Amino acid sequence: MNITVYLGANTGCRQEYIEKTKELGTWIGNNGHTLVYGGGAPGLMGILADSVLDSGGKVIGVIPEFMVLKGRKHPRLSETYVTETMSERRDKMIELGDVYIAVPGGVGTLDEISEVIAAKRLGLHHNPCIFYNVDGYYDPMKKMLKEMTEAEFLSVEDADAVLFPENLEQLAAFLKADH
Repeated sequence: MNITVYLGANTGCRQEYIEKTKELGTWIGNNGHTLVYGGGAPGLMGILADSVLDSGGKVIGVIPEFMVLKGRKHPRLSETYVTETMSERRDKMIELGDVYIAVPGGVGTLDEISEVIAAKRLGLHHNPCIFYNVDGYYDPMKKMLKEMTEAEFLSVEDADAVLFPENLEQLAAFLKADH
């Protein structure tokens, strides 16, 4: 299974973000899955890629050329797609993914996972969309989806289709049941 992960190019302020990212990467590699991600070396992005690779897994990086020129590309990727724009990067990551997971990150992470959730609602794919809710990081998003349903901008079914596992066991159990 190709697991597309969106996450921060920084490590964040909590050690748990780093630990849970490493744990996820090790699980991806140990279970024979392939990571698809933004191709960067810094922050949680690099930590995730390293943990997948160190566990014998495959890592596909999708990175815009301007980031390559800035020296941000991870040096050990199994496969690399270099795009012209961020939009092309997002499209390629969606195309390659069988499931989409947002690990704690910033506005770029939120932008990317929001796009795949919207695409799923429009019927453009039927893949799972997951906020890995490490240390309650995505509780505000969970609340926002509830607000959207109450305001009748989002159906309850569409809101319920977005998952918020709080640990790797919940995440792995869902993926095993779904695939």
